[in-house]
Amino acid sequence: MKDLKPAELREKSVPQLEELLKESRADLYRARRDLVFRQSTDTTSIKVRRHNIARIMSTIHEKKRGGAN
Repeated sequence: MKDLKPAELREKSVPQLEELLKESRADLYRARRDLVFRQSTDTTSIKVRRHNIARIMSTIHEKKRGGAN
């Protein structure tokens, strides 16, 4: 899981970002589930996924308020 760059996110439309948000939340759920069932030991990917979700939500909020440059 790689960090999403804010510049990449700002290029997308709100519906695209909302779809990306839905996929990211599903990925986070799967990562947490795998960690609980000991199918994965990669705890850093959960942190990266959470941060990506926050970046996406911030970008959506910016665009809806009209603050995107």
